[in-house]
Amino acid sequence: MQRTAIVGDVHGMLAALRELLAQLQLGAGDRLIFVGDLVDKGPEPVGVVHHLASLAAAAPYDIVLVDGNHEDRHRRYQRNLAERPVIAAQQAAEAPELPALAAELTEAGRAFLNTAVPFYRLRAHDVLIVHGGIPGDMRRFPAGVREAERFAGRERDRFRKVLRTRFIDAETGGFVGLGQEKPGDPFWADVYDGRFGHVVFGHQPFLEGPAEFAHATGIDTGAVHGGALTALVLPKKGPRSYVQVRTPVFVPRR
Repeated sequence: MQRTAIVGDVHGMLAALRELLAQLQLGAGDRLIFVGDLVDKGPEPVGVVHHLASLAAAAPYDIVLVDGNHEDRHRRYQRNLAERPVIAAQQAAEAPELPALAAELTEAGRAFLNTAVPFYRLRAHDVLIVHGGIPGDMRRFPAGVREAERFAGRERDRFRKVLRTRFIDAETGGFVGLGQEKPGDPFWADVYDGRFGHVVFGHQPFLEGPAEFAHATGIDTGAVHGGALTALVLPKKGPRSYVQVRTPVFVPRR
């Protein structure tokens, strides 16, 4: 591999994604990784998925999608459509973007979303890519994706919190749900000790720019909130760098 570009949360911002890819000028032997949350919130989530599905089929470089909580939500909706239609109807009533995406995605688009992996390792850089973060009470990380995919029940639920972690309990290090954090509960990356390598993550928007912690880097720079769409570029040798495309605030039409 020559270069690896890791892209933060796109959230349907297709124009910014196209501009970012044009600036990156990736070629044969390069690798393009997304930290998840390609869809929802922004103006063209279907366009983003279809564009990347086409690239994945034709580009001379590898494309990897790390699962985000929004992809996971759509996958659960699809499963409920087949297995628990009453639950699916409730989901659709609360979140109209779920049936909208399901109706517009092509088979190629769905197939691309289904390639998502729960994490990705760049061993040459000692980098671990997850969407959300690492709960402080996590003592072991799967050696590979296949191991993680074998998890079931509570073990699977505990591991899948890497898609959603923001704050952790100050005393136990355990996952704290959004809005349930108490004063003193730290943001996970502030206290992460690097036990699983340097973590590159999305999920938490940092509108002021990429957030650099001792053992982690946050690259969701609020593309859908008027910040930027960011790529962290890791060359085969030498220092890392950022490529960014500034974005307007997206205000949905009502």
